[in-house]
Amino acid sequence: MTSAREHIVQMMKFAPAQRDHVPAFRIALSVAIPLLILLFTDHLELAIYSAFGGFTALYARNEPRASRFKHQSQAGIILCLCIAIGMLLSGFHASIWVTTLVCSAIGGVGAMVSTVLNLRPGGSLFHIFATAAVASVPVATHPAIPLAVAIASAGFSVVLGLVSSVVGEGIKIVSTPPPHSLTRNQLLEQGVIYFFVTLIAGCVGYVLGLSHSYWAMVAANAIVVGPNMYARFYRGVQRTVGTFVGVLITAFFVSMHPDQWHMAVLVIVFQFLAEIFVLRNYGFAMLFVTPLALFMIQLAKPLTSYELLTDRMLETAIGAVVGMLAVLVTRSPDKLGQDTVAIPILRAARNVRGSVRSNFDQ
Repeated sequence: MTSAREHIVQMMKFAPAQRDHVPAFRIALSVAIPLLILLFTDHLELAIYSAFGGFTALYARNEPRASRFKHQSQAGIILCLCIAIGMLLSGFHASIWVTTLVCSAIGGVGAMVSTVLNLRPGGSLFHIFATAAVASVPVATHPAIPLAVAIASAGFSVVLGLVSSVVGEGIKIVSTPPPHSLTRNQLLEQGVIYFFVTLIAGCVGYVLGLSHSYWAMVAANAIVVGPNMYARFYRGVQRTVGTFVGVLITAFFVSMHPDQWHMAVLVIVFQFLAEIFVLRNYGFAMLFVTPLALFMIQLAKPLTSYELLTDRMLETAIGAVVGMLAVLVTRSPDKLGQDTVAIPILRAARNVRGSVRSNFDQ
């Protein structure tokens, strides 16, 4: 039986480095070049579209050249479709309920598509984030322009992915995702779980009056994508604690009232640092993912108060709780029994439930 201390050690443990600087540099460069072009041409209002198109680079890390080209092309098309949907929602001034419902549907469908296409990272976290974040900002120019920026950024990421094989990414350390083994019913079940987890998290965030409920949706989605119960439990705690510390880091930089070009540089630096550590320790990587995400939004829609930072903390906690509850609800009885024996907090919850039932029966 694993003790609570051992679980804490596991969450704080860093996996061995595997030339992480190589894909990290490629991914940071995929975001940096389009962003710097927009900076020097005085069009940083388009940075959010460029950044989400550049998220194409996050896919197919360390895969062989042909596999990376295929998977990044597929991921880029999906991301650009999500950006286009977000622009439609923004253009039609969709209500928060419509946006939440659409993003939840994208969460469910995106998770199934990612599984079928064997995309890594899996799940639909980036699909939800791209759609909801773009929907939250007004389209200040002709829609064709930001969409073209997103497509160009995604295309540049794919090209850079091909070039990176020259320095050994996907050759010395090869990571080819195996085909999925889910039946059609299991695939549909996965989509339904992602849909409702995303929907519930978004609704809870909005009902509580938080400003960016899609952060709760993204956080819940990130928890469900874990490969097993331990991984999901760890990710929930790591994402929450890492986000809280990441918000403090963001607040430090915001207190210095950075100019737009400062924020653009910070986005690039935090992107690089996030990719250096994301496979080694998820919680530590969140220290950099959090300011990265916040400064991306800041470039498109400047912060007016520190309330946005506290909302980020609360919504992440909400999403983590919803994600964990969803995992417990959807577990089979035998696996749930194994989980409650192995994980102290779940074992305690089971014991409390047993006591309540016995008292009720009496």
